[in-house]
Order: sequence, then C-alpha cells, then structure tokens
Amino acid sequence: MTVAAEQTNPLKSKPKIEALKAAFPYSLPVMVGYVVLGIAFGIILTGKGFSWWLAPVMGLFIYAGSMQFVAVDLLSAVFNPFQIVIMTLTVNARHLFYGISMLNKFRSMGKKKPYMIFSLTDETYSLLCSAVPPQQADENWFYFFISALNQVYWVTGCILGAVGGSFLHYDTTGIDFAMTALFIVIMVEQWEKTSNHLPVMTGIVISVVNLLIFGPKNFIIPSMIVIFLILSLFPEKFRSRIST
Repeated sequence: MTVAAEQTNPLKSKPKIEALKAAFPYSLPVMVGYVVLGIAFGIILTGKGFSWWLAPVMGLFIYAGSMQFVAVDLLSAVFNPFQIVIMTLTVNARHLFYGISMLNKFRSMGKKKPYMIFSLTDETYSLLCSAVPPQQADENWFYFFISALNQVYWVTGCILGAVGGSFLHYDTTGIDFAMTALFIVIMVEQWEKTSNHLPVMTGIVISVVNLLIFGPKNFIIPSMIVIFLILSLFPEKFRSRIST
C-alpha cells in the first residue's frame, strides 16, 4: 500500500510543478513592479519611524499596495476610526467588482478559495483574467501560484525597503510618489488600449471639482464616493472597449 502511494505521489505532484512553471513567466512583469513598489513602501514606513518588521507583516496580512501607502499616513496621524473605515472602503471598493467577476473561476478552488479571495490585487486580477494554463498543468494550482508568487514579490520588496531604510538614512522626499506614478502609467495604458475614454475623463473631472470644493487634504474621499456611485449606476456607459 505504501509502495503504491509512493508511486502515485510523483504523478500527483506533476500537475502542480507544471502549474508553477507555467505561472512563473506570467508573474515576471508583476515581480518588477511589486519589488520596486514594495521597496518604496518599506523605505517610507521606516522613514516615518516605524520598525522594519511592520513592513513584511503588513505585506502578509494587509497586502493592499495603495492602501498600505495610505495606511502609513493614517498610522502617523491622530486616530480617527471613521476616516480609516471610509478611506479603506473607498480605496478598495473596486474589489467588489473583481470578486463578483471571479465567482465562477474560484468556485472549484476548494481550500485555496479563501486565499484566492484575499490575494486578489489589481495586477493579480488582470493576470487571472488573461492567463491561460497549459493542458499539462492543473488549472486551479496555476491560478493559485500566480497569486502566491505575486504576494511573495510584494513581501520581498517590503522587506528589502524596510531593512535598507532602517540602516541607510537619507532624504525620502518624493518617494511616496511611486504609487501615484504607477496609477498614472496604468491610466495612460488603459487610455491607449481602449476606445472608451469616458472613465478616465469622468475620474479627472470629478477629482478636480472635489479638489476645488474640499481642498487638497479632503478631496479624495468625496471623489472616490462620487466615482463609485456613478460607476455603479451607469456600468454600461463605462465598459471599456479594446481599440483595434
């Protein structure tokens, strides 16, 4: 019985190994971005006076790139639970739509399903929507390894930045612009790939209007709320169409 089990184990594990090999190349572009952004986050966190170990802890248990950058300022400011809740909900509201669209794909994940839900970042969502597993690889493990590798890259960047920031003291002014720069690049890429520019224009107009009304320190939350409501009420008008 033991011999038979040992003989079947390699065959059982082969689809997992093939899934990992297939997932790795898909994750490489994310690796470049996540390691760099993770380093920036770690440097910013330690630059605010926090211990280096908090960076990998946040990367493991929060794992929300943009929200982790926001969390540094929230942790540094006077404790305001209402502001924290509203900010978190508005910044991460897009994940509601991500989750709904992944219901069928995650249905057969079994024990891996909770982690797949937790690890659904913007970049991971994009890969899960577009990546096609090879026939010899287990489909569920393929998607799992894409998600897991991406988080490994992010946590690695957080550790490198936090440890480096703890020992190398230098002016970090402007480094927090890294996340803003990433979103600008994503916006430009979406503009070039799609023929429907209404989402970008709507976001810009709403942000500018709220900036004029509420000022630079208070415009983000009302802007996110208005954008979320408009996208929820008129989803068809904002559906992206790939340019040909």
